[in-house]
Amino acid sequence: MRAVMIAEQGAQPALAELPTPEPAAGEVLVRVAASSVNGFDLSVAAGHTAGMMEHRYPLVLGKDFAGTVAAVGAGVTRFAVGDAVFGVVTKPFLGDGGFGEYVTVPEQVGVAALPAGVDMTVAGALGLAGTAAVDAVDAVAPQAGETVLVSGATGGVGAVSIQYAAAAGARVVATARPGEEADFVRRLGAHEVVDHTGDLPAQVRAASPGGVDVVLHFAGDGAVLAGLLTEKGRIASLLGFGADQHPAATFVMANPTGATLDRLAGDVAGGRLRVPVARTYPLAEVPAAFADFAGGTVGKLGITVS
Repeated sequence: MRAVMIAEQGAQPALAELPTPEPAAGEVLVRVAASSVNGFDLSVAAGHTAGMMEHRYPLVLGKDFAGTVAAVGAGVTRFAVGDAVFGVVTKPFLGDGGFGEYVTVPEQVGVAALPAGVDMTVAGALGLAGTAAVDAVDAVAPQAGETVLVSGATGGVGAVSIQYAAAAGARVVATARPGEEADFVRRLGAHEVVDHTGDLPAQVRAASPGGVDVVLHFAGDGAVLAGLLTEKGRIASLLGFGADQHPAATFVMANPTGATLDRLAGDVAGGRLRVPVARTYPLAEVPAAFADFAGGTVGKLGITVS
């Protein structure tokens, strides 16, 4: 199979031919149609995760996947050959990934059925960003009438979070540059926009003089953002800002359970959630997609695998 992999620690990502994997007991083999770029993928490619968890080389990159079940291992009961599925590659090691024509995943975590009518490109960009957004929003549970600041609003996680916070009845203040970015977050449901390249605290205070009830921390300085909270405010962070740094903070790690993935897929299928895929790249152009992602994106960057 064709896959974008790292041959050894320190090597650059490259397109290569690798053996097609076979599903072990409890696993399904997915023929991947689509994936997407996440910040985690760039961290792995840059070697930042070395020493944090086991790496098995050649290491195929890509956490997201969407495709069709091609085979099942012994004991699999939730899925059958031909089922459309999507999710996040969730294993205790790095080595198998969605940037390959096939990937094996455990049936009990990180994979869910894909409802009819949901485009594979959209599904391939949904798993990790959607899960991170759901888990972060759920951690702080915004209520109707509360004000939510989304810092890092223009990325995939921010885009989904804006929609869920707005759907809860909250007033959403989103960080974005004037112009295209501001228009983007407003279309997703943001009520106010603040420019993170300027004096962010002053802009937030102008938009919400009494402070904000909730901060979703996907970019920026967590301590500065926490200083904008009301007395009973709370902050959920994907960037390591937790209770050790501030009593109102919760450090969130995305956990792609079947229930979360089912929720995301159902919301997309029902028209309640949009996944803004700004651009797609063929598998051979993953390095170019990485470069574009690092330069800043509005929405998700999709990868077309097969």
